[in-house]
Amino acid sequence: MIRTDEGERQHMGYWGYFVVGRGERPLAELDALSGAAGGLTLRTSAPEGWQLWEYPGEGDIGNMNDLARETGAPALFGYVMNSDCVVVEAASPESGAWTTCLARTAMAGYLDGQREGLTVDDYFLEPADAAERAAFWAEEAGHTVSAGDLAGILEAEPEEMAENLFFRLLDRLGVVPE
Repeated sequence: MIRTDEGERQHMGYWGYFVVGRGERPLAELDALSGAAGGLTLRTSAPEGWQLWEYPGEGDIGNMNDLARETGAPALFGYVMNSDCVVVEAASPESGAWTTCLARTAMAGYLDGQREGLTVDDYFLEPADAAERAAFWAEEAGHTVSAGDLAGILEAEPEEMAENLFFRLLDRLGVVPE
């Protein structure tokens, strides 16, 4: 943690993407992620061909809808912002795309002043709605999960790093064990 002159606590956290998908080939080789050419690192592989890749930094790494289409399986991006909050974008061939965030209080701070009068709920699905969409996403991935369990993660505030909430979400979705 860093203390500024005003006494505010700040930390130097992680900025970057986590990409989750299922495929026989490494996801980094697919056209859908061509924007991240050379920058993706495999973090882990899981049963049924699931892969978790990491891309540190910012930029356009590719399109999650295209990744779901190209692999024929659900795909999910998590963009971590300074380890404070995570933008979650998901898509699947059948049920389409949805977006939410983890650590909503911190996300509200990042959005403050972006557009007058807009809130976190204007940009992202609310936890209960996101949990329903995530349960459908998991079902399409071949897993049965409780929307209630997912809502608990989507409503939670991080104890330390927001990416830990993201990894907990992946675990509950049944695709990449925590």
